Amino acid sequence: MSESKIKKILVANRGEIAIRVMRTAREMGIKTVAIYSDADVHSPHVRYADEAVNVGPAPSNQSYLKMDRIIDICLELNVDAIHPGYGFLSENATFAKKVAEKGIIFIGPSTHAIEVMGDKLAAKNAVKAYNVPMIPGVNHAVTDLAEARKIAEDIGYPVLIKASAGGGGKGMRVVERPEDIQEQMQRAMSEAESAFGDKSVFIEKYIGSPRHIEIQVLGDQHGNLVYLFERECSIQRRHQKVIEEAPSSVLTPELRKAMGEAAIGVAKACDYYGAGTVEFIVDENLDFFFLEMNTRLQVEHPVTEEITGIDLVKEQIRIAEGHPLSFSQEDLKIKGHSIEVRVYAENPKENFLPETGRLETYKIPQGPGIRVDDGFEEGMDIPIYYDPMIAKLVATGENREQARMRMLRAINEYEITGISTTLDFCSFALKHDAFISGDFDTKFVQNHFKPEYLDAHNEEEETIAIALAAYALEEKKKATNRADASGQLSKWKLRAKQ
Repeated sequence: MSESKIKKILVANRGEIAIRVMRTAREMGIKTVAIYSDADVHSPHVRYADEAVNVGPAPSNQSYLKMDRIIDICLELNVDAIHPGYGFLSENATFAKKVAEKGIIFIGPSTHAIEVMGDKLAAKNAVKAYNVPMIPGVNHAVTDLAEARKIAEDIGYPVLIKASAGGGGKGMRVVERPEDIQEQMQRAMSEAESAFGDKSVFIEKYIGSPRHIEIQVLGDQHGNLVYLFERECSIQRRHQKVIEEAPSSVLTPELRKAMGEAAIGVAKACDYYGAGTVEFIVDENLDFFFLEMNTRLQVEHPVTEEITGIDLVKEQIRIAEGHPLSFSQEDLKIKGHSIEVRVYAENPKENFLPETGRLETYKIPQGPGIRVDDGFEEGMDIPIYYDPMIAKLVATGENREQARMRMLRAINEYEITGISTTLDFCSFALKHDAFISGDFDTKFVQNHFKPEYLDAHNEEEETIAIALAAYALEEKKKATNRADASGQLSKWKLRAKQ
């Protein structure tokens, strides 16, 4: 295919990911256009862009999800390409198709790939031919209770009922006993229809204590595909990630290669190009199974960038322009270790309930190996309309322990007042023996965390801080006394000479 130089990108998103994309675009000499809702008038991403346009009221369905309005802005401002970021319209095949029809480049995969991987049943059927390990279960929609009972008996309890078009834990039910399947089927189907407009569900074996490990892939429009190793994403709340790291502490080089090659198989199944992530669950025996593919940039992409030295946004843009990948699988190496914590406006003491309010104090950490991707400033309000993530804090070191200790230092330096955040929980998790040893799974919060632990954790931190302050004061006094003694001695010597 022919190559085309992108000169102006509209970022169809907000906050930290909008700024993240714009930074790379600026480095590439590409102009940027921001869109913003009424709630985001004072958002830093609006000021950072070369141009900015209001797209409507605060609710996302009246602003950031207005496809035709966004496309019209592109046409008015002579925009060459749209980068969707993640969330909002990033995995909307209709949007990608409309963009292409107007002659605008969609910085992402083909409409076909988005459609196939956006439906879990279609995805399972597509990857069959590529020998990708699958969780025991069925690959077709189930709505009949009698059929559901038979499938569950054949697989063996416990089973997992999942919405075909689902995500984020919606339309998902674990069934431990045969007598519960009717109620849980009805609940899952109702939730799926409410959340996704599609009540289709499927049934598979429930793996009780899995690790959630994903593989980053990149493909160009010339058929070249590579995997950029894995990210460990097992520490979650409400089926959503809160701490991620790369590489995983449990993967051997052989397992990493096997998972990487399986991810390439998934990408080939839908003729994938662009940046994408193939998610797997890994059981206690280190057997892995295909979960789903996200056809966009992931929130946690910075840890992959840190260990590979590859700017994933730059690669997305180059691929969209039609360039072949400039490196091969053999060129990619893991360098060091990187950990990301998501700084959410949530109260871990109240079951991670989202909070709104004003950032009365907001000072980010700095120093060696620290990266902060954010979209807020001191004095700004956290709006109720969007995801409650304030920032992504990333710490990178030569090894996992250095990265962990750098992260703890950075969390301690991060100053946020006015709202509760997940920083205290992240500090607790990183100090926990399960995390330090690498022996944890997606049930970390369920098995190791209780809200009252944070009180004890904070009391311990306070005690250490007081002790350090007392020690510093004592050292200062000693230094002052030594200086006084030295000064007195000088006077005596001076008098003796006189």
